[in-house]
Amino acid sequence: MRIFRKDPVPVAAGERVLASAPLTGGGEVVAGTREALYVAGHRVPWEQVEAASWDQDSGILTVTETGPSAAVHRLPVDSPVRLLQLVRERVTASVVLQRVVPLPLGTARIVARRAAGGDRAVTWFVEYDDLADPDDAGVIALVGSALSAAQDDLGDA
Repeated sequence: MRIFRKDPVPVAAGERVLASAPLTGGGEVVAGTREALYVAGHRVPWEQVEAASWDQDSGILTVTETGPSAAVHRLPVDSPVRLLQLVRERVTASVVLQRVVPLPLGTARIVARRAAGGDRAVTWFVEYDDLADPDDAGVIALVGSALSAAQDDLGDA
């Protein structure tokens, strides 16, 4: 006899929830599938999740997205241990290449990430530390050169 389990949140067709954590005091849930994290009412593909952490004292799960908008979600959850393990595994699995670029002040980090599943396209991100000036002409040239070299190395120019 096969028992069908209902996922705690609606997910895209073909996806299945692998780990989840309920929000404190409510019916909402943060959930992860092989392909994405479902947080704050929307789907965030793993290659667009920069980081996630949980502060045990406050019970707050913080999920930071990548890219220019870099949305940050702060969610009160109860014991998201399995979910955090899944986040760590899936985010790490999405990273194809990572390079640190020393700059006159600070550093930049070039990251190539790939979605889970059939799409083999690579998404490139450049992240700057607080000391770096991404608008400086010299920084733009250094990062541009390093990005081109990384793309050539990966065969994704």
